[in-house]
Amino acid sequence: MNTSLDLPLQVGAFVIHLRRAERRRPQAERLASMLPMPVTILDAVDGLQLSDEDVQAVYRRRLHRPRYPFELRRTEVGCFLSHRKAWREIVDRGLDAGLIIEDDVEPDGPHFDTALQLALQSIRPGDYIRFPYRDYTDKGTLAAEAGEARLVHPKRLGAGMQMQLVGRQAAIELLKATEVFDRPVDTTIQLRCIPAVRVLAMHPPIIRQIGHLLGGSVVQKKTRKPLDVLSREIKRASYRLALRLRQI
Repeated sequence: MNTSLDLPLQVGAFVIHLRRAERRRPQAERLASMLPMPVTILDAVDGLQLSDEDVQAVYRRRLHRPRYPFELRRTEVGCFLSHRKAWREIVDRGLDAGLIIEDDVEPDGPHFDTALQLALQSIRPGDYIRFPYRDYTDKGTLAAEAGEARLVHPKRLGAGMQMQLVGRQAAIELLKATEVFDRPVDTTIQLRCIPAVRVLAMHPPIIRQIGHLLGGSVVQKKTRKPLDVLSREIKRASYRLALRLRQI
């Protein structure tokens, strides 16, 4: 990876890391050493440490349509607040943009530098650029390209918050729109309920998720009863259909 990319903007990177997830700390530090801009390892908000009052201050069910069918776990609330914390850092530090990365991500493939440079050269203040880790998500019409890297206007957004480049105005708009929220942060972005924010996506994937090598998820509950799993899958499928119909 090139650590001397041309940075046309005032950009910082934020690696979101939950302090109690000690097995992930070396990867967070590895990311910080690899990225071509100033990096902060940002202490994630620990959802398990949130009080009832903390949760009630930011979380309300059924704010947006389609209705999200699940009640958020405290860990999901903490994850959302961690991304809000990163958006706030972009604004408070007066950055033009911030690269936000979760600590279970590994840069992957020969096109990382080219894709990141394309994103940095293309981003506008109100842009939110996703870096999906799956090739089959976030397909859309071409916005810009450089070599093998393609920046697109996606028709439908995939899930996940592994890596994003967020413009300053986009961070401001996201903070205003999510003072109270009703679903996880990635599904909130999928709604595109913030017209002032333009969402783009980068292809092909230049990152991979390695959480399975670092102790697994720190957000999702690891064990459920079979009937609970079946019920959630049915509700999830119904929600995805409603979301797809909304996006047509």
